[in-house]
Amino acid sequence: MFLTLANIVLPVFLIIAVGALYAKRFKPDISWINKLNMDVFIPALIFSVLSSSDFQLVNYWHLVIGTSVVVVGSGLMLWPLVKPLKVSAKTFLPPMMFNNTGNMGIPLLLLAFGETALPAAITVFITVTLLHFTLGLYILNSNTKFSSLFKIPILVASVVGLLISHFNLQLPSALAMPVEMLGQISIPLMLFALGVRLLDVNFKDMKLGIVGAIACPVSGMLLAYLIAPFLTLPDQQWGILLVVAALPPAVLNFMLAEQYQQEPQRVASIVLAGNFASLVFIPLALWLALF
Repeated sequence: MFLTLANIVLPVFLIIAVGALYAKRFKPDISWINKLNMDVFIPALIFSVLSSSDFQLVNYWHLVIGTSVVVVGSGLMLWPLVKPLKVSAKTFLPPMMFNNTGNMGIPLLLLAFGETALPAAITVFITVTLLHFTLGLYILNSNTKFSSLFKIPILVASVVGLLISHFNLQLPSALAMPVEMLGQISIPLMLFALGVRLLDVNFKDMKLGIVGAIACPVSGMLLAYLIAPFLTLPDQQWGILLVVAALPPAVLNFMLAEQYQQEPQRVASIVLAGNFASLVFIPLALWLALF
């Protein structure tokens, strides 16, 4: 059992560590790489999976519902902590709600459940991303214009891929193959970039960071167990939901907090502490899901 968990978790954290070590030595500017990944490689991966003939969204509706409940429910469950922690809800709640289903989640789920889990992993990623760029941005700024959603390549690729799947259209292999190859670049690049990005955050607010690092996965996993009896989830999808619920806060929370000037350093502390804590919570979630 220990060897199985190690074979799943270690490759993820080793690639993250390589990114962190490279960044510490060379201090690269990866903003353009992150943009390239978000604009090209990840959309290509999503489009390739969703447009495949064997993908049927109806098979993942309960997973979408479960993921949405975990995201929104975590915010509601942890709202009472805002006052005793003396922190703004806009600072504390987004990292508790929107976890790292992209950089860490997709590679981890593939290692844990195999290639057959990729459509479910992509479905979860799209669900969380859509909630992050709607509800998440509304939390940060209630005046946010959601018309900009149609300019996000990930969401555009999701819609087009789902339409192609729904109408049973088939792309010629000369087009499908390069799109699939571009998508394959995204997974290791997400992990490497996460390692580089983690060096941009610091750990100034230790108390808030530790509370958030524990509260995020605990609330998520608790909600997953509470919602499970009301959902019809195959074993693999249940395991995916549980592991996703235990993931640490996404680094995107820090980037958006910086963009909206919402105490980015405090958010950075939560993100960094959460990623360290994931060394405990992810193996626990995998153990519960797989054994």
